[in-house]
Amino acid sequence: MEEELLSAVPCSSLTVESVIRVATAGGLYGLCAGPRDARKIGLSGVSQASYVAKSIGRFGFQCGLVSGVFTMTHCGLQRYRGKNDWVNALVGGAVAGAAVAISTRNWTQVVGMAGLVSAFSVLANCTRTEPKQQ
Repeated sequence: MEEELLSAVPCSSLTVESVIRVATAGGLYGLCAGPRDARKIGLSGVSQASYVAKSIGRFGFQCGLVSGVFTMTHCGLQRYRGKNDWVNALVGGAVAGAAVAISTRNWTQVVGMAGLVSAFSVLANCTRTEPKQQ
């Protein structure tokens, strides 16, 4: 039943939902980590508030970017191949990891991040519980 529902929903809708959820979580993480980091570098007052706001935006954007790229790639591959297996997660994770690390312009970091995100994506996909057929 869930597979039929997922195949009826466009990939763009799944991507937008994923970006909103994960970017919100990233923003909340930035809200928690920002004040600690600001105190660590000695900021207070308006400069601390500015640093926290930038931290919220930065973490939210980065998390949303990873989520959006992964979801769109995973969904697109799933629709193209007609299969829902670990290969979709592998490629989606590699593309998402490379998209995040490309700003470093260091190919070693791009390949390393692509491999790391890809491995975590496959692990998460393999440990997902499948509904039993009755």
